[in-house]
Amino acid sequence: MGKMINIQPITRIEGHASIGIQLDDDGNVADARVNVMSLRGFEKFVEGKPAEELPRIVNRICGICPWMHHLASNKAVDGCFGVVPTPAGHKLRELMQTISHAEDKLLHFFFLAAADFVIGPDSDYAVRNVIGIVKANPELASKVVKMRQMAKMILDKFSKKTIHPVAGVPGGFAKPLLEEERVDILDKMRQILDFAMFTMDFAKKEVFPKYLETIQSLGVIKTGFIGTVDDEGALNLYDGKLRLMKPDMTYEEFAPANYTDYLAEKIIDHSYGKFPYAKSWNEGFSMDLENPKGIYRANTLARINVADKMATPKAQAELEEFRSLFGRPAQATLLYHYARLIEEVYACERAIEILEDPVITDPDVRAKVEPKAGRGVGCVEAPRGTLIHDYSTDENGLITRANLIVGTTHNLGPINMSVNQAARSLIKNGTYDEGTLNKIEMAVRAYDP
Repeated sequence: MGKMINIQPITRIEGHASIGIQLDDDGNVADARVNVMSLRGFEKFVEGKPAEELPRIVNRICGICPWMHHLASNKAVDGCFGVVPTPAGHKLRELMQTISHAEDKLLHFFFLAAADFVIGPDSDYAVRNVIGIVKANPELASKVVKMRQMAKMILDKFSKKTIHPVAGVPGGFAKPLLEEERVDILDKMRQILDFAMFTMDFAKKEVFPKYLETIQSLGVIKTGFIGTVDDEGALNLYDGKLRLMKPDMTYEEFAPANYTDYLAEKIIDHSYGKFPYAKSWNEGFSMDLENPKGIYRANTLARINVADKMATPKAQAELEEFRSLFGRPAQATLLYHYARLIEEVYACERAIEILEDPVITDPDVRAKVEPKAGRGVGCVEAPRGTLIHDYSTDENGLITRANLIVGTTHNLGPINMSVNQAARSLIKNGTYDEGTLNKIEMAVRAYDP
């Protein structure tokens, strides 16, 4: 066997991973793998803990999207204790999550992904970063920082903690939203929505058209998809039923509590991450590029593929334009970036809708809770995909078992496939350069793992 190419670390992702590309004797790609060797262990060390403590523990899983783990955990504890949050408590949770989505998507598009498009995928890696973005367009960079800070400070000012939140509690929320707070947040979210629309327009005119050939060829694979929809089939980031769609667009829907009837998890020898697959398709598991089995994708592109529509007007208009260009389901991996911006618009619009609902300032934000034995499955859509927290408790409300499927985990199989496809299409006869390796990394960054 020929040369091994190692890309370590993969840059501009929210975590730690490497790529190993094995060349054969002719210099062509024999295999390519993404290695994730960070062992977290949360599922084991929460055992024996009081369930109500878990939302304050599992938010440490990710410092980028702690609100999603915090809220999924609270929903799981609700299930264990058999409690239904009050309407205001439910709305406040969703509000925090949608604002977190709005902030997160700005982070990924501008700080992590944009350098590949604004600076260029073949440019020197020394300038292909956020500093390069600032130098290339300082006015835009300043606006991005301002808008992201605004979203972060909404979370910080209201909940008193923007990272590792504690405001969500079993049964609802820890504090009500005051009218003056509502007015202030509403004004800021309208500003962020305006910037989301600017970003959408900027990307459609200045970014995506220049790289259409790359978008349609790099890391493209054919898979199914998973995401959350409401009763009308519209995308929902906080609550609803899971829709698991095959590549031919046939799908099955199920309550999050029943996920084990539809999904299974496989262990792969080159990664500490679990590899979920669609058990209900009765295909088994295979990452073969020509004939994958049980493979589905999560995250932004998956969500807009499974959803029949968006529940807000501006996002719906963007979805219609997207589908007129790329169809449904869209399979091109780099279209995750486009889908991410559609979701950015939706998150802002949805936050505004919630803030305009009179229920949001109701002081009754928490239902009474009593620890007891039970099982609860909390599910929300995190920026990186469908997030599942599954807990069981004993009669004292102590955790006896926990299973977590985080957003990126759903995509570990597809990420490996996209990297394999990208490497095979770009490296021929042992010929490659720094730009080639960065394009292979781009196949990973599209998933925002």
